[in-house]
Amino acid sequence: MKPYWNEQDFEVFNTPGLDARMSALAEFIRPKFEELGTEFSLFFSGKTGDEFFPHVAKHMRRTVNPPNDSWVAFAPYKRGYKAVPHFQIGMWESHIFVILAVIYEAPNKTTMAGNLLHSDVLENLPGNFVVSGDHMKPQSDALSQLGDEGIEKLLIRLRDVKKGEFVIGRHLTREQAASLNKEQFLQFAGETFDALLPVYNDLLQPKKEPVSR
Repeated sequence: MKPYWNEQDFEVFNTPGLDARMSALAEFIRPKFEELGTEFSLFFSGKTGDEFFPHVAKHMRRTVNPPNDSWVAFAPYKRGYKAVPHFQIGMWESHIFVILAVIYEAPNKTTMAGNLLHSDVLENLPGNFVVSGDHMKPQSDALSQLGDEGIEKLLIRLRDVKKGEFVIGRHLTREQAASLNKEQFLQFAGETFDALLPVYNDLLQPKKEPVSR
């Protein structure tokens, strides 16, 4: 069985120097992101009824420090994705991530945070889904570990703090990723995105009223 992701892919992030790492990214990782971009743009377009576009990270603004992660993002806008909730498949040296993200550039994140605070949609996700308040860091916490109080704190920070973010999804360690062939990885990513679509839909709603409990 040929793994879709292999050790050579992850070792790209140990390549010293900006130019050398950018070349390694272009050779080993970006072709997979381009492939996944086509695959899941069609997936999201079919699921949502909106045309989705892939955005493969090019890291063009970097002039000194080489990137420590890379990704392909999906959003219903051709010119960009950072101002809206968006899906991503990406990787750090330690793991693959398959996520839904609201980052600090999103102008409507106050309403989006309120929607999730007043919704029970996150309770329907499996406890092994992970969540983070900073898309620039690889660390995250399992929903089951954070509990309701921890998730609420993240959402309040998303609502009230300019730099607040909310990232949720599933990870594969590099060992787990290396055990999956292409078909298996596509299934993993598709199942993850299917589970996240109700969260995405809640984020896009007009301001929600609190759920009575």
